[in-house]
Amino acid sequence: MKPDMFEQPVTILVGLGFPAEVRSVMDAYRHLAEWPTSFRDTAHSVAMKACQAALRGEIEAETARGLFAAFSAMHDLLAPDTTATAADRERRYRDPHVQ
Repeated sequence: MKPDMFEQPVTILVGLGFPAEVRSVMDAYRHLAEWPTSFRDTAHSVAMKACQAALRGEIEAETARGLFAAFSAMHDLLAPDTTATAADRERRYRDPHVQ
C-alpha cells in the first residue's frame, strides 16, 4: 500500500450530491484545494496543512484522514453510511414490527 493511502476511504458528497471515495492524502488535498476560497475556514486550513505534512512524510496518512473527515463532517459533506441503511431496510422488511 502506498504511504499516502487511507486504510478506509472517506466517502463525501460532491457536485449534486454524488458520493465520491477519497482514498488517499492526495485525493483529500485535491478536494481541499478545490474548496471555494470564500468558504475556507480554520477547519479547512488545519486539514490542508495536515495533508501537506502527510505528503511530506511528516505525519501519518491516517492523521490527515481524521482531520479531512472532521472538515467534511463540519461542512456536511460526509455521505450517509449506505451499508447501515441497507441493513436496516432489510431487517424492517423481514420483521415489519422493527422500528
